[in-house]
Amino acid sequence: MEMVIDLDASNIASFKKGIRGEVVMPSDANYNTSRKVYNGMIDKHPGMIVKCVDVADVMRAVNFGRENNLLIAVRGGGHNGGGLGSCDDGMVIDLSGIKYIRINTADNTVRVGGGNVWGEVDHATHAFGLAIPAGIISSTGVGGLTLGGGVGYLSRKFGLTIDNLLEADMVLADGSFVTVNKEHHKDLFWAIRGGGGNFGIVTSFKFQAHPLKTVIGGPTLWPIEQTEEIMEWFDGFIHNAPDDLNGFIATLVIPGAPFPEELHNKHFCGIVWCFTGDPNKFDELFKPVLSKEPVFQHVGEMPYPAVQTLFDGYFPAGLQWYWRADFFNALGPEIRAGHKKYGAEIPTPLSQMHLYPISGAAARVGPKATAWAYRDAKYAGVMVGVDPDPKNAAKITNWCKDYFNAVHPYASGGAYSNFMMNEGSERVKASYKHNYERLVEIKRKYDSKNLFSVNQNIKP
Repeated sequence: MEMVIDLDASNIASFKKGIRGEVVMPSDANYNTSRKVYNGMIDKHPGMIVKCVDVADVMRAVNFGRENNLLIAVRGGGHNGGGLGSCDDGMVIDLSGIKYIRINTADNTVRVGGGNVWGEVDHATHAFGLAIPAGIISSTGVGGLTLGGGVGYLSRKFGLTIDNLLEADMVLADGSFVTVNKEHHKDLFWAIRGGGGNFGIVTSFKFQAHPLKTVIGGPTLWPIEQTEEIMEWFDGFIHNAPDDLNGFIATLVIPGAPFPEELHNKHFCGIVWCFTGDPNKFDELFKPVLSKEPVFQHVGEMPYPAVQTLFDGYFPAGLQWYWRADFFNALGPEIRAGHKKYGAEIPTPLSQMHLYPISGAAARVGPKATAWAYRDAKYAGVMVGVDPDPKNAAKITNWCKDYFNAVHPYASGGAYSNFMMNEGSERVKASYKHNYERLVEIKRKYDSKNLFSVNQNIKP
């Protein structure tokens, strides 16, 4: 494969002339800042970074990359755990300059640019008393989260992010532009709802938003020694709760303020709640939680964007991250014991494990209705080793791998692709289960040469 930097200078010069955005080369002063991704553990050196500002830039970049046999990586909001928004030697097509949010109050639909992050969307929709289901951190990119599925606080009430996707604009591998929805390019529309960046570059998303202004949310904590008991109780409680109540369960260390000092640097089993229903019904619904006597609780009414930003301050860009993930059909005794053991051994204050329930609205979509295959799983689980210091990279990675290895034998085979590192084709296959062969067919139809390969790759 040729490297971009080996291309003829006049070829590069004429390419740059046709781009409205910026083309950053390794010799440019802003190259090192431009090549950085969210995960500080990823250190890639692309041959060129194309900072697109419109669809025409994306089309031109795709054509140039294809004609010159360049490896292409696509970066949206830039959160990807495995650093799949970048590559060595090839071309990064950076969408972060394609930002706009347009709200149609007639039908509560929202058009969002391919480079937006969720915090920007939440800010815009909240003014109209609306929300779109997303993840749990507002700095997450709209593109990556959506294409992978979109599990978060509102999954039980309104489904995954993809269940609220109505349409997308895409640039395909041949450089052409298409709009996909239930009427047009139905196969592509099906594939991008969970199939990741395999099929083209999405420059714009159209979502259905829902009336939602405030939620009741926040964490409850128990000593890590109670992990097995709390998990067993939670497993029975959450899937029978009304759709309005969601919570994800975690093993974590309290890193410091704003939590009280007596909690700092101690290990806990926690649940972070989000309730979207009638505030007058919350206290009654929450009684079983309080009967478990949490040692700390900070649950109250807040604007929806506030629950989405609760953890933003802890996770700025540039930290070291190592991710492992699995789907689980139950929280049996072996799994609970594994969470207690490794939860008690969390090596750094930002490292943690989360289990997100897949129930309510998210579980009522058919397993073949979208590419996202695990509608029948009870939880999407993820463990992350996180620390600002590169010297701790091995420590957080080893803990994460050991934790994963302890609970993986009791998992259901695949993982939520947004929580995966670069883990190889067998893992990708397992994560799409019965939908994999159909995804391969659609990949073959729209990207037979696998131009878009820097992703959780579905090989044509």
